[in-house]
Amino acid sequence: MEENTKKSTAASRILAEEKPIDVAQLISGYLRYWQWFVLTLGVAMFLSVVYLKVNKPVYRAVASVIIEDEKGKTSSKDAGAFVDMGMLEGISTSSIENEIGLVSSRRLMTNAVKALGLNMVYYSKGELFGFESSKLPIKELYKQTPYKLRLVRLDESKLQQAIELEQHILNIAPIDGGIVIEQNGTDSKPTYKVGDVVNLDFAELIVEANEKIDSTEARNSDKFYVKFLPVEAVANGLRNQLGVSLVDDNSTLIQLGINNKVPEKAQDILDQLVFEYNQEAIEDKNLIARNTAFFIDERLKIINSELDSVESGKEEFKTSNKLTDIKTESSVIIQNVSDYNNRQQEIATELEVTNAMMEHVSTNSINLLPANMAVGESSFGMFIDEYNSLVLERNRLLKGATETNPLVVNMTNQLLEIKENIRQSLISTRSNLRITRDNLRRQAGILGSRISEKPSQEREYRGIERQQNIKEALYLFLLQKREENSLSLAAKAPKAKIVDEAYSLGGRVSPNTKKVLGVGLLCGFLLPFLVITGKRIMDNTINTREDIKDRTEAIAILGEVPHITSDGPTLVSGDERSVLSESFNILTANLKYIIDTEGTADGKGKCVYVTSSAQGEGKTFSAINMAMTLAETGKKVVLIGADLRNPQLHRHDNSGIAEQGLSTFLTKDDKGVFEYIDTSSLHADLQVLPSGPIPHNPIQLLRSEKIGPMLEELKEVFDYVIVDTAPSMILADTFLISRHADYTVYMVRAGRSKKKVLEFALESYAEGKLINPLFLLNDVNWADAGYGYKYGYAYGSDSNKKWPALLMDSIQRGASSFLGKFRNKEK
Repeated sequence: MEENTKKSTAASRILAEEKPIDVAQLISGYLRYWQWFVLTLGVAMFLSVVYLKVNKPVYRAVASVIIEDEKGKTSSKDAGAFVDMGMLEGISTSSIENEIGLVSSRRLMTNAVKALGLNMVYYSKGELFGFESSKLPIKELYKQTPYKLRLVRLDESKLQQAIELEQHILNIAPIDGGIVIEQNGTDSKPTYKVGDVVNLDFAELIVEANEKIDSTEARNSDKFYVKFLPVEAVANGLRNQLGVSLVDDNSTLIQLGINNKVPEKAQDILDQLVFEYNQEAIEDKNLIARNTAFFIDERLKIINSELDSVESGKEEFKTSNKLTDIKTESSVIIQNVSDYNNRQQEIATELEVTNAMMEHVSTNSINLLPANMAVGESSFGMFIDEYNSLVLERNRLLKGATETNPLVVNMTNQLLEIKENIRQSLISTRSNLRITRDNLRRQAGILGSRISEKPSQEREYRGIERQQNIKEALYLFLLQKREENSLSLAAKAPKAKIVDEAYSLGGRVSPNTKKVLGVGLLCGFLLPFLVITGKRIMDNTINTREDIKDRTEAIAILGEVPHITSDGPTLVSGDERSVLSESFNILTANLKYIIDTEGTADGKGKCVYVTSSAQGEGKTFSAINMAMTLAETGKKVVLIGADLRNPQLHRHDNSGIAEQGLSTFLTKDDKGVFEYIDTSSLHADLQVLPSGPIPHNPIQLLRSEKIGPMLEELKEVFDYVIVDTAPSMILADTFLISRHADYTVYMVRAGRSKKKVLEFALESYAEGKLINPLFLLNDVNWADAGYGYKYGYAYGSDSNKKWPALLMDSIQRGASSFLGKFRNKEK
């Protein structure tokens, strides 16, 4: 007992020591699963190739434009009417950020989709390794079909219903001079020629020939499909792919980019988007010019009427007073006052224009102000042009938002403030002009006193002529501005100057072949690596002899019994060099070596207990085969069934539970133990003491004093006494008789016994409950087997097999070992 305690203490120290990591062993643990690595790598690379085949390459097209920078800039053509008045300040035009937002807006993209007909997708079924399938991604035929359908009318609501019924796809088959159209969900297949109208529930189309495809053979090519999609959905999808960025913060050069599976389609989208942007900018400018023209025409009507009235009054005055040429009579005085009169005319003209502007500005509505109406300083027209630009920007916002939108409200408040500033500026200007006019009148009054002696007709005539000159000057001024406005309306430069038209970058953007293959290669390697590593981390069972050695070296490992296939032998045979026989030959040799090494050979036989932690770990299987192997060597062996609760020896010779045996011997005193021993039907040299009938009180029987003398008596006769005992971890039966053993073979089943079993065995050893324990690892996977089995089984019955047969045997053994992991049945 003291010696066992010392051994268990040493075992505990060894268990607590950390062993260095054996890199070679760690790598070899993964290399033995090389088939799985090769398989997963092959599958991963195959899936990568399939991914590259299925997912069509995506290309990128880019274009560069310069946006006309209107910040701080005015145009005498667009706002010439107020340029010279100098009454507006501080109004700025749209910034470059706003223009970028406009280029990428949904409205422009929707217009581009409608113009290019991108909501009609021409395609053929996807192909993979030469096979067509509707489940594969489609192959788009952009501008590659011999015939095309020009959309005339589209009903979005009915199209949505057709999409829900899957009737939005047309199957088109070209024939001589026309096409056959079959709509999904319908049975009709009408034929159409070029120019015919195709009427659908949701659309009206016209058949056209693709001018880029001229050959008759091409026009009679394979069928293709046309899918109708909602315009808004297509526009939103393209907007998500569109990228608009400012090349430099100090410039107005922007770059547009978009990804698409068809390079030509991507280029057309960018070019059309730039065109739509320029068209909208021109329409905005034309809107200002048209409003200005309307204002000028209205003023011309009024001035023309007033001018006619003045000239008629002048004619009547001369006729009634019989005047011919008053200038000749008063040339001297007129020469003196001509400068004042000219100045009064200018002031009166400016007052007239100012009053007209006051009438237009005094309204509370936010409308465009007339351009090309300016007198006085030249900066006034700049402010009118800037105000109109802000009004246009607000109108663009209102197309996608309500008047309660914070941006719209903010811009409305800004416009009202600016308009109030314009009105105040006009009031100030008018006041200044009136003061100047009054001063001129006073000066003219002084000169008038000098001609007071002249007839009253002269004074009245001069008043009529002055009114005539004012009206004529204003009339000519409006005519000039109308012509300038007409010229600006006719010639409008594009706002976005194209630097580089849309072009493809050449190489595809995605999928990246190298990246996909690299990821496939990495996944193919990592997947089995992670699975194996995870399995090792999560696995708390004992699988190899290294799992035992890593936790204790105090208890030796007697041997290993490899996994036996379900169709293989379960008992050793002396005339067969099977895996099972070889494994138990090595096991018994190790047992004899241990007995000889420890010097316990005293002429008496040895009592060897065979136990385990739980049921189903191969205890009885190993006890029988070990006993048969020892008997085969010529030793006298007796096998005792000491598991009185659940006897299993009878199952291996297909006999029932013996009517007499160990339980009978322990109960009765009328017979000796040898009278209960019979020769085994499994081997002629093997004697068996069966467990006998199952008693009601196995614990009381095992506590009997007859156990020790019985074993000693048997050891005098037999070389080996093999005792098949009950499981030690769940029953106390084995510990009641454990002191009579010379050696205890503790069964551990690979893939089933938990690692905590080793702690239980060590604790039992330390407490003296197990005498000279030896581990026996059962049901070991071939890949996990020790060196004795990795190299030894090429001899014997398999040594004459050719390599194909050996390879097939290896595959079968590997499969059986894998399936054996899930077998819980005791051998």
